[in-house]
Amino acid sequence: MLTRRAFTWASLILLLLSGAWIAASALPPGTLAAGGVSAPRAGLLAPDFELRTLDGSSLRLSDLRGQPVIVNVWTSWCPPCKREMPAFQRVYQEYESHGLVILAVDAIQQDSLDDVRLFVSNNALTFPILLDERSEVLSTYQISAFPSTFFVDQEGVIRKVVIGAVSEPLLRSQVEEMLGGED
Repeated sequence: MLTRRAFTWASLILLLLSGAWIAASALPPGTLAAGGVSAPRAGLLAPDFELRTLDGSSLRLSDLRGQPVIVNVWTSWCPPCKREMPAFQRVYQEYESHGLVILAVDAIQQDSLDDVRLFVSNNALTFPILLDERSEVLSTYQISAFPSTFFVDQEGVIRKVVIGAVSEPLLRSQVEEMLGGED
């Protein structure tokens, strides 16, 4: 039978060993345990993907090289996603003639196609709505929260990543920066 003092010491040693194990086995930021693959982040080439659009065609990110692209990963049930979409539409309408492309990638395995269609219709969204049917983008882009937004420049390089809702002023400033100060 352990005395109270021996139990305290054993608990303290176990706690210290646990902390040391956690510190020693932690992965560097931006990696996954499976293969140590780096998460997409500013300064890296945006991973390519090809997805079906809501209207049934398909779209490949790499086909948009030469244009600034915003990749927004969302769902129709996500409150911050719902709040930011009108700003995306306003900015898209303003900058589409300058070459801006917005790709709204819906995590359809966590959503309903009817809900997506209703949301798009109710908000009169005119930019492409892509359906991540196999969670390809969720996995490749290591999406941990909705919404997640990637600002991709004309060369296909990610310039900024925003986890959570994007404000309209931030959206506009990033678009203007990607366009080189045009308005």
